[in-house]
Amino acid sequence: MRVIAGTSRGRRLVTFKGRDVRPTPDRVREALFSILQSRLGDFSDIKVLDLFSGSGALAIEALSRGAATACLVENAPASEKIIRENLERCQLTEKAKITTRDVFLALRDFSPESFDLIFLDPPYGRNLAERAILEISQQRVLCSNGTLCAETGADEILPEIIGRLKIFDRRRYGSIMIHFLCNEGLT
Repeated sequence: MRVIAGTSRGRRLVTFKGRDVRPTPDRVREALFSILQSRLGDFSDIKVLDLFSGSGALAIEALSRGAATACLVENAPASEKIIRENLERCQLTEKAKITTRDVFLALRDFSPESFDLIFLDPPYGRNLAERAILEISQQRVLCSNGTLCAETGADEILPEIIGRLKIFDRRRYGSIMIHFLCNEGLT
């Protein structure tokens, strides 16, 4: 796994051994960021939240492309170690904050409209994506014109509207589905 573009382009990232964690493949990240770039334009000044961050690859890609800051939330101490190593490899440590805590508890600590871009990549098949999106909506941590990207298994169905957030696009990449959401009334 490597960083696709930006200041850290080509840098290899440390990943997990085994099948418990499934990082987003390079080709899916490349497609995701192409879609985001067409929607958001320049990533400069964007504040990113990466929930269930695993290796930190999504936040690191956003930082490499110019995002101002990123907060990575992951409850596994082993993930925290890998995230730190990846941030150091990419020389992005100063722009990132790692929170080792349950995602649902961490979401209650953020101020309203704290993030322009939120990545959500929970373990598949546990209904965590829908729960997390509802919590994000209730806590109002996504900026009014922000974008949320939720990754699920292709067989997981999310409702079109979850709380105040609405799906405006979905893309399938093999066994992966990426759902793009924004605040209801915006597309």
